[in-house]
Amino acid sequence: MVAALYGVGLRGGDRYFCPSSPAWGHGLWHGTVAPLALGIAVGSYSGKFSPDRIVEALDAFRVTNLAAAPTVYRMIRESGVAGRGRFAPEKLSFTGEPMDGKTWEFVEHTFGRKPCSMYGSTEVGVIIVNYPGFEGFEVRPGALGKPAPGWEVAVVGDGGPLPAGELGEIAVRRRGEWFRVKDRGYVDADGYFFHAGRSDDVIISGGWTMSALEIEQALLAHPDVREAAVIGVPDELRGQIPKACIVAPGKGPGFARELQEFVKDRLSRHEYPRAIEIVAELPKTPAGKIDRKTLRDRER
Repeated sequence: MVAALYGVGLRGGDRYFCPSSPAWGHGLWHGTVAPLALGIAVGSYSGKFSPDRIVEALDAFRVTNLAAAPTVYRMIRESGVAGRGRFAPEKLSFTGEPMDGKTWEFVEHTFGRKPCSMYGSTEVGVIIVNYPGFEGFEVRPGALGKPAPGWEVAVVGDGGPLPAGELGEIAVRRRGEWFRVKDRGYVDADGYFFHAGRSDDVIISGGWTMSALEIEQALLAHPDVREAAVIGVPDELRGQIPKACIVAPGKGPGFARELQEFVKDRLSRHEYPRAIEIVAELPKTPAGKIDRKTLRDRER
């Protein structure tokens, strides 16, 4: 209920929709159980996901509160049909993975609302929220938000909580100890938390430590890249190298070199995908998140 009230912003009278499958926690708890417990009607999505179909539904049912994975918003952006109907949301939220800047700006520009992140894990539930629908709370681009009521959250290192701006692991206080959520991040001077990738998504290549998330965000800034996923793959010389799998319709193998230079201009010169594979689509989980485990399994 904490997630429903402060992460999704559910209130009586909302016309609410969450397209995530109830086979996943987001679709079960935030998409089905929580709204029904609050007396709010829910919608269900059946069959293969289609951005055209969901935009039609959002319009037809006059949805005012939408909660979805970032991939859903990204696919709505790519469909080109958003903004043509009557869909006028009051609250927009997302979870499961960070939203790239291009999609974040599209959502705010198209729907006139800032998308609100909520963050947590299966073990602890939602612990950081952006309070959608709450007056006076500033939603900042790229930020996960601030701790949900009842939670003590910090970014910790070996010696406990770290000062503002220092990179460490996001942790929540449980039973008198810091429980690490296995994600890297930092907190700014105003108490906003920022995600820096999964702890196991760190790529160490030739002695350099790189963030798969940062490389993905840089790739997604290119106007021709629709989706991107970065994983570490074995390399005899460097131990590991970042490999990017991207969806870029109409682009051939020569596009890889252009992308590498594009990323070098945005990150450190060593921090770029040394291998790039252009694919028709990326594997997805039932929740609509990019399935990086499947990509790693394919490499193995």
